[in-house]
Amino acid sequence: MKTVAVLQSNYLPWKGYFDIIHDVDLFVFYDDVQYTRRDWRNRNKIYSKQGLSWLTLPCSSDFKQNICEVKINNEFGWPLKHWNQIKSAYSKAPFFKKYQPFFEQVYFEQKWEYLSGLNQFLIKYIAATFFKIDTEFANSNDYSLTGKGSERLLSLLLSIGCDEYVSGPAAKSYLDETAFQENGIRIIWKDYSGYPEYPQMRLPFENNVSIIDLLMNTGEEAPNYIWGWRECD
Repeated sequence: MKTVAVLQSNYLPWKGYFDIIHDVDLFVFYDDVQYTRRDWRNRNKIYSKQGLSWLTLPCSSDFKQNICEVKINNEFGWPLKHWNQIKSAYSKAPFFKKYQPFFEQVYFEQKWEYLSGLNQFLIKYIAATFFKIDTEFANSNDYSLTGKGSERLLSLLLSIGCDEYVSGPAAKSYLDETAFQENGIRIIWKDYSGYPEYPQMRLPFENNVSIIDLLMNTGEEAPNYIWGWRECD
């Protein structure tokens, strides 16, 4: 039995993204699809002293580019800006010093040309190192795919040998469930409700923020607020 999830890479995504990674045997980055502006691919929210604020990567792209083709515009000094925003928001958080060396390395010791490369590095490192998730990762462009939309996704899953596909609820509007069932693939719709509140520095509690917020506030206890609470029921 092989359980698979397929998602576009996002910049420092929220806890639900890592929840899906934890649920599956194989997580596939679906970055050979069209890049969408003003989306989660190049930005996310943190909880600052001023409230919710965006960390936004400046990208050079056109409407025909795939996510994996989009380049980060390094002329705007974004690494220093993002790190200063994170420091301002979380320097007094309980676990800021624990994660400070990692983020300083990401922002100042490495240069990132492609959006997809940065996103995937962050996601894989956080999943494996901070959450001890042993899920395998792959890229959709490593497979020969056919069709468009739901048909193309099905082609990918059949190439992998998938038995169960974990999907976010938004995909209900376009996935052809009948075709999946006819090909022996069971769809599991991810439920993002019920996450417990965690000790957050500010009020009111904000749920839909970057994983940075959970890490800085809870440290090694972070998994308990993503999937650990379900395993204890």
